[in-house]
Amino acid sequence: MTTSRREVVGGALALVAQGPALAVPRRIVSLNSCLDAMLVHLADHGQIAALSHYAHDPYGSTVAAQAKTLPFTWESAEEVIGLRPDLVLASQHSALATRNALKRLHVPVQRFKVPRSVDESLGQVRRLAGLIGHADRGEALVARIEAAIAAATPTPGARRLSALIYQPNGFAAGPGTLVDEVMTRAGFDNVARRYGLKTWGNVGLERLLADPPQVLLVGEPAPGARSWADRVMTHPALKSISGRMRQARLPEKLLYCGGPVLIETAAAMARARAQALKEGA
Repeated sequence: MTTSRREVVGGALALVAQGPALAVPRRIVSLNSCLDAMLVHLADHGQIAALSHYAHDPYGSTVAAQAKTLPFTWESAEEVIGLRPDLVLASQHSALATRNALKRLHVPVQRFKVPRSVDESLGQVRRLAGLIGHADRGEALVARIEAAIAAATPTPGARRLSALIYQPNGFAAGPGTLVDEVMTRAGFDNVARRYGLKTWGNVGLERLLADPPQVLLVGEPAPGARSWADRVMTHPALKSISGRMRQARLPEKLLYCGGPVLIETAAAMARARAQALKEGA
């Protein structure tokens, strides 16, 4: 065997040894609803071994229609390991027991934080696209998200409206959250700042009555579910400020995730602002 041939064979063996780290994953499992949405938009259908169980909920997922043709798990270690994934996508809130089991078995796991800004969210799109071998799709999706946010942004000097966003679980979004930035870009000034909220917090009825925003943006839960925010919105005391505070509903599934979900969230925010202005806010 000549020296050059030995070098070629040695190089090939080195690549084989590195294969799992370099190869494009063919069996990807997502354990998070926000990662589900990104994965569906970026991956080949055949690459997706399973999504999270949230993906099939039409009221909680923006990719429920696509998820009908894909398997899902309840996030247990047994289910995930049984799928023989070569990449698992997890969030910082994914089940710790499952993550620990995957670590012990050396299953590749990529963990994603909750993005706090549009830039962080776009960075996650690019990161995931690169991980699964579709960097070009990531750039295309980033361009679509940026275009949607730009379309929802009022022209310079346009009138801004004060607003507060209520999550169905009863929390209001404050500064330092992704949804706060989307609100701001869509022409709203978040009153959570003057209420003294830090990131997330509860806003009571008394605060709304004493110092109402011009628009109350409320996440709409699934039919039949009555949330804390619904109880506040329908409280008889709010009639006294009905002329000063308008209410706008947004689908609940648009309030939790970044990535491709931002396309719909930005459009919904723009519609809410346009409607409030039309009604004389």
